[in-house]
Amino acid sequence: MWLAIGCKSKPMKTYFDCIPCFVNQTLQAVRMVSNDERIHEQVLRRVLEHISEMDMQQSPPAMGQTIHRLIREATGSPDPYREYKRKWNTFSLQLFPELKRRIEDAADPFDTAVRMAVAGNIIDFAARPRVNEAIVRRSISAALSTPWKDTAVETLYREVMRARRILYLTDNAGEIVFDRLLIERLPMENVTVAVKGSPVCNDATMEDAVEAGLKEPVNVIPNGSDAPGTMLKECSVQFKGEFARSDVVIAKGQANYETLSKCNHNVFFILMAKCPVIAREIGCKQENLMVFREFSQGTI
Repeated sequence: MWLAIGCKSKPMKTYFDCIPCFVNQTLQAVRMVSNDERIHEQVLRRVLEHISEMDMQQSPPAMGQTIHRLIREATGSPDPYREYKRKWNTFSLQLFPELKRRIEDAADPFDTAVRMAVAGNIIDFAARPRVNEAIVRRSISAALSTPWKDTAVETLYREVMRARRILYLTDNAGEIVFDRLLIERLPMENVTVAVKGSPVCNDATMEDAVEAGLKEPVNVIPNGSDAPGTMLKECSVQFKGEFARSDVVIAKGQANYETLSKCNHNVFFILMAKCPVIAREIGCKQENLMVFREFSQGTI
């Protein structure tokens, strides 16, 4: 049983290549939530100031947290992406019956559910601000037709079927509906699903879990943080307890990889490598669909 919580070493650091991405994300995000160029300039200047002073040993989500706090402060909105999230929840729920049928009809329903979950990771405003319905459908097709490079999905299946406690870390709104397809293939009485404690970018919160239809079949908890990914030091006591007691953690998306990749725990990452820095860190090609387990001593 995996009881240790924390990391043997620091999480993924911030690279110089991350800096232009922070600036682009800032502009894309603030333009999405406000048409006022004075607000654009105010937020951008403050982000550049923070970047000039940031500790490059921090994980990229630490800067993401700062950026989105500044945007919420400047716009006066506690959840600037609320309508964007509603749009993607609605679209994903429209797809849900069709995708569920495809899983039920598949030769290996668990494998197909994992593929659906990784396909949904394309709904990521930070990395793919121009994502549209056609792109999501192409992501589904690619996930269903791409062979896995190893047996990580088989390993995940064995681990979750014998686990007494499973913690599922969600990533984005809209994507959380795709997560439901996989969660319904897990022993749900043993599953706890974690969402963000408060809004950050288009990450899923409790409101999104309710919209996705997850609140009833499984236990859903907030992680107590407004950071992208899972910065354990900032999470609530309740979340840390769930994390420590879990036999298996399923972590969706790049930000969870950035914050938990060196964690001394039994974590399976499910993501699309949308960023060249992430692809280099993992050792894959950009756009690869990835399911893998990483301990501090290596990758399976």
